[in-house]
Amino acid sequence: MNANRDRNAETPDPQARQAACDLAIEALGYIAGDPELLARFLAMTGLDPGAIRAAAAEPDFLLGVLEYVCNEERLLVAFATHADIGPEEIETAKQALAGADWEPDVP
Repeated sequence: MNANRDRNAETPDPQARQAACDLAIEALGYIAGDPELLARFLAMTGLDPGAIRAAAAEPDFLLGVLEYVCNEERLLVAFATHADIGPEEIETAKQALAGADWEPDVP
């Protein structure tokens, strides 16, 4: 029973997960707004540009977007500045999506 309590303590609440999804979608928009960034992102993911909208409904894809941003320091700093947040908040959002069996509210 303690294992369940520990696992639940590590699971972010739905609002935190939704905020993480919103941030990932904002990051995706930032990437899409720069043709060079978008080309690299698409090459790395193997996605067709037309498949991005459907992929953005998947928590694992959104987690991948945040991982991509976090793995390139220049992009991490630029996006954090754009979003007016600290880079550590992107890492926090990434952790909120990691391991979450949950569907985001994506329009």
